[in-house]
Amino acid sequence: GDWLAFATTRSDYPGATTEKDLIATAYYYYSTNLLSKIAAIIGQKEDAANYQKLAADIKTAFIQEFVTPNGRLVSHTQTAYALALAFDLLPDNLVPKAAAYFAADVQKFGHLTTGFVGTPLLCKTLSAIGRDDLAFMLLNNKKYPSWLYPVLQGATTIWERWDGQKPDGTFQDVGMNSFNHYAYGAIGEWLYRHVAGIDIDTDHPGYKHILLAPHPGGGLKNASAEILTIYGNASSSWKFENEDFVYEVVIPANTTATVTLPYANADQVKQDGLAVKAGFVQKNKDLEINLGSGKYVFRYPAKTLTAAIEVKK
Repeated sequence: GDWLAFATTRSDYPGATTEKDLIATAYYYYSTNLLSKIAAIIGQKEDAANYQKLAADIKTAFIQEFVTPNGRLVSHTQTAYALALAFDLLPDNLVPKAAAYFAADVQKFGHLTTGFVGTPLLCKTLSAIGRDDLAFMLLNNKKYPSWLYPVLQGATTIWERWDGQKPDGTFQDVGMNSFNHYAYGAIGEWLYRHVAGIDIDTDHPGYKHILLAPHPGGGLKNASAEILTIYGNASSSWKFENEDFVYEVVIPANTTATVTLPYANADQVKQDGLAVKAGFVQKNKDLEINLGSGKYVFRYPAKTLTAAIEVKK
């Protein structure tokens, strides 16, 4: 199940327990979808069609068994909603309602309640439904349960339990209390792909084409990340400097990238000190620029971007 999800001794609350059947069915659907995609890639058309049909049947069963007509899940937990939303297990008309339930639960608690299953999907799913404010709130939380609570307890590694060491200095059950455990470190994916902004393009796998799109927020003044691809280092680094937003990227040799500058207008952006003249598309509030390999520095006024971040809080 959702190993080590948020527990409680309150008599009126059973803890953030997500039904194992719901979790298993969600992953059955996800795994079957993967098999369908893999079969299509390697040319096994019959297998692809069979797995695609099976996935559709699993989704129908999931909705019938675990979703109310109003978009509420029978396990009303952050993990359940993250699974259903991230894996596309809901009818289109119920997605906004389920997303609202999800966000409301995060707001109600003011902290995460997820265990090993839900945590990797938590912040990325909040961001996907347009709630970066809640994702950053969870990231910045310093009280148990949170990522920063262990840090303030002196942790230099990721713990197995959210409270492996309690505020009074005592420890959880020594029989099962690892202090070097990957699972909750899955927040790193969101930090790399969303906050720093290095993402994959599934149409051009292996970082042959890279999506570079930073997402500032949460009071952060800067962020940077790099990934060693088979073509070399790809990096993404942003900062607020004086009144400007400065974004620096490195695109490896023999690759291309689409850079998305948040809340930017082409007439205000400087690329390596010069005006942007070609290769860009204005998409509502953002500016998309298609580039070849190389190192690039973008600078533009941060006023609109910082105002938008404030509104989203």
